[in-house]
Amino acid sequence: MSPESPAPKRLLFTMGAFGFMSGLPLPLTIFTLQQWFTSYGIPLHTIGLTSWIGLSYTLKFLWSAVFDRLPPGPMRAFGRRRGWLLIVQPALAAACVVFALTDPGRNALATVAAALVLAFLSASQDILIDAWRIETFPEASQGAALAVYIWGYRGAMLVSDAGAIKLSVLFGWHAALLAMAALLAFGVVVTLSAPEPAADRARVVALGWRARLDAALIAPFREFLARRGAVWVLAFVLLFRLGKVFADGTAAGFYRYRLGFAPSMVANANALSIFGTLAGAALGGLLVARWGARRALLAGGLLQAASLGLYLVLLAAGPDPAMLTAKVVLEFFAGAAADTAFLTYISLLCSSAFTATQYAMLSSLAAVALHTLGGFSGFAAEALGYHAFYAACILAGLPALLILARLGRLRSPITVAP
Repeated sequence: MSPESPAPKRLLFTMGAFGFMSGLPLPLTIFTLQQWFTSYGIPLHTIGLTSWIGLSYTLKFLWSAVFDRLPPGPMRAFGRRRGWLLIVQPALAAACVVFALTDPGRNALATVAAALVLAFLSASQDILIDAWRIETFPEASQGAALAVYIWGYRGAMLVSDAGAIKLSVLFGWHAALLAMAALLAFGVVVTLSAPEPAADRARVVALGWRARLDAALIAPFREFLARRGAVWVLAFVLLFRLGKVFADGTAAGFYRYRLGFAPSMVANANALSIFGTLAGAALGGLLVARWGARRALLAGGLLQAASLGLYLVLLAAGPDPAMLTAKVVLEFFAGAAADTAFLTYISLLCSSAFTATQYAMLSSLAAVALHTLGGFSGFAAEALGYHAFYAACILAGLPALLILARLGRLRSPITVAP
């Protein structure tokens, strides 16, 4: 395909299917796992520590070069991208089977260990699917491909979040998670139906390993950090989701232990979150188009911080299922609007010479708080009490917005159009 040609519909369907396979494992190792733990009465501070399981999603740039540089061994006949996917995806499904068969009531460490392997393989699949998308679709079709991917991704998250919780109520946790493993096994079918991208091989030249390391990893970071205001940008990216990360890390325990919501009630509320997500993403896109990325992000950030006040509203309302549903839908609405503006903003910060690597750096940095500081959320909630804790979560997002306002005053290549 030429760079201007539209993507065939078949490729877009494949992209949506890949998005589904990519989104399916993520909730299993975070919110769904936390709900599973609450079924055994595991303490809130221990549940909060499960946020560290997702560090693989933050650190995936460390091993992504393996998939670029090394052939996929016995699967090399399928091509570089498909070959590696045909190695990773069966291992991912198998890891989910092991995860499903553990018993956190008897050995929570075994469950966590299985979840760690599941997250690592899921992050590896993400690397390969992102590479397949970038190398398969022409530049003019990347936006459409990413939009279809997000629809599949969000749909899958709903299945492995609310769907898995609902199945656990009907058939038990082991059966629910085995059903997720069966869905993950379909990833092989998607990969076999996908074409191998015709990647640009001109980039692979006979350089020494140090030169290749510099070109692949060091040069993109050096270029970014040389810009005026780079440190402020990195601080903003690191802090932007801090309040939400802390609140999300306690949500499962808050619903169960403080308000007494059964997993089925949480599943019913989460099932409707898709409407908030779609509406919020549409609002975020509209604000970006009308106001520019930075101003839209300021608005989205304020909306995201305000949405955390819904925890306090729910705390005052008590165990009201209707209020729980309203809280979840509105919070997802605010989060999607903020995320749309945020991802647009960091995309515009990337140099055209190092787009993929710098985007990976910034998006990975954005997840650091989730998978490090988020582990302490349960301890903080227990120490402060829910009222003070959620008030602190609201305030935690404000420093990032002050930094963003400062960045808007810089006249430098680091900034995007206001």
